[in-house]
Amino acid sequence: MAAMTAREFNQHTGRAKLLARQEPLFITERGRTEYVLLSIDEYNEIKDSGKTLADLVPADEGRHYALDFDRFIPGRDEWIEREVGLS
Repeated sequence: MAAMTAREFNQHTGRAKLLARQEPLFITERGRTEYVLLSIDEYNEIKDSGKTLADLVPADEGRHYALDFDRFIPGRDEWIEREVGLS
């Protein structure tokens, strides 16, 4: 499995594209898998096989992610109000 951090991806997009031609490339942010980059051929193969992209995401060292995209409900951001002092 190929992986790189979001920072590495931003700095080395050419390398990322080369890796993604060989196998799906998992891009992490703060140690957590957040994105998958893959070639169009790989995408079409996955699409035609009936698999989902969630089938590709690995469990990270004992952490299990609930990846049920059909029932995904994003959480709400909580806003904290505070006074701003302009002195």
